[in-house]
Amino acid sequence: MKNQKLKGNLMMLLTALIWGVSFISQSKGVENLSPYAFNGIRSILGCLVLLPVIFLIDRSKIKKGILVQKPDKNLFVGGIVCGLLMCIASTLQSIGMIQTSPGKAGFITALYMIIVPIIGLFIGKKPTKSVAFAVVVAVISLYLMCIKKGEKIVGGDIYILICSFFFSLHILAIDYFSPKADGVKLSCIQFLVCGIIDMIIAFIFDMDNMSLKQVSDCWLAIGYSGILSCGVAYTLQMVAQKYTDPTSASILMSLESVFSTLATVVLVSLGWNLTGGQLDLRQILGCCLMFVATLLVQLPEKKTAKNQMEM
Repeated sequence: MKNQKLKGNLMMLLTALIWGVSFISQSKGVENLSPYAFNGIRSILGCLVLLPVIFLIDRSKIKKGILVQKPDKNLFVGGIVCGLLMCIASTLQSIGMIQTSPGKAGFITALYMIIVPIIGLFIGKKPTKSVAFAVVVAVISLYLMCIKKGEKIVGGDIYILICSFFFSLHILAIDYFSPKADGVKLSCIQFLVCGIIDMIIAFIFDMDNMSLKQVSDCWLAIGYSGILSCGVAYTLQMVAQKYTDPTSASILMSLESVFSTLATVVLVSLGWNLTGGQLDLRQILGCCLMFVATLLVQLPEKKTAKNQMEM
């Protein structure tokens, strides 16, 4: 059990790393393309990337004599629910990022760390004291790292705050459906649902902002977001949440803000035109506190194991 949770947490860390860099590519993508079109194209790309992966995994199982799980109600219902929630959350995030800074958007999005355990209280998923304390430490660290002195609330921040609520529901939905269905197939269906919804909206309301030239101008952002952020990272989240609780998962995933900040520093040093590029004492303290929070997440596992030994 201990090794399984460690495995899940390491997968979550990799997810946060990919998302951290993707935050930058997403910000660049919506500069050239409609948020609906950007999310729609990258989601469909994520779905297409997973199709050969699913084929190879099932083929490998058949060769080894392992029974391949047939698609069932949990797979399709879970894929539709997760896809709908992801569509709403990611689209609201992209719209909000047009009007607010990436750093502030990262902080507000990561407030799902607070929302997840609050919702969890109403559905019987009460976090331990150490995990609850880790949430507080993580929120303080993100504030120090992402929010500059004197920054004011703008219209985009409201969109990001609502998106954070839907990301919280998405995390809890994955926690419910991932143990009941194949994670890769569940992820594939979720991208298909998200992509179809966003593309329909884009074709109806935003045709003027999704020309082939606009798509080609941000091909790198779409490619990274579609293949790595969607195809790889969201699938890792699906699989990893089988081995860890939602609140711990939300804290580990919020490390995307740390990785986004560090990635910005690296890319600016390489000549990229991005806001930021230097870490001040406030941000360094924020990064350190975030890593403390991720260590605190591990404490309940150790205590549980100790209690089991005593029993």
